Amino acid sequence: MKQILVMTILLCVSVMSYAQNDKYQKAMEKTIAAFDTCKTAEDYQQVSAAFERIGDAEKTQWLPYYYAALAMEFKGFTDQKGDKDEIANRAEALIAKAEAIEPKNSELFLLKNMSATLHMLVDPMNRWQQYGAVARQALGTAKAIDAQNPRVYLMEGESLMNTPAQFGGGKDKARQSLEKSVELFKAFKPVTPLHPVWGQKRAERMLAAASK
Repeated sequence: MKQILVMTILLCVSVMSYAQNDKYQKAMEKTIAAFDTCKTAEDYQQVSAAFERIGDAEKTQWLPYYYAALAMEFKGFTDQKGDKDEIANRAEALIAKAEAIEPKNSELFLLKNMSATLHMLVDPMNRWQQYGAVARQALGTAKAIDAQNPRVYLMEGESLMNTPAQFGGGKDKARQSLEKSVELFKAFKPVTPLHPVWGQKRAERMLAAASK
């Protein structure tokens, strides 16, 4: 009788756990699909909030906070009139939530690179030294953690494209990084269907621009 009771309890726990995981999976799939259709700053804002709600409900999953921060940063790059410092600060708060669950993750350091870039864009001439260094350090850490992450080389290539040749940038150097990114994307497989897959088309477009 005792064994039957134990088995019943374990079965109930297993069913409840499966139901929770299924609910999380479906919520993430739906919100990622919405993310893929975003076009405006308001779209990104709404999707970011949706991901954050999923993260707050789950509490042990870093991916919702990752996507919430990513959407917030895309909002910052899309919204030309928005307060980029405020948007970057909000993204950094979301990154911190993700990092508390999943420390030393390459994808999260790429987000840090993006938030530093947003801060820098407020006043590039006066902020380059401070935030440029933060962005480079975050990118270097992302590469050290996972040198096979194609988004590392995409962002490295973008940075080099936007840096004058006399300061170590230019199309030639950018092309090398972007070629690496495209090469890695061809063999890239996400850990799960919910993990980041974005960037391949962007890398291909950037490589075409750097090759002209």
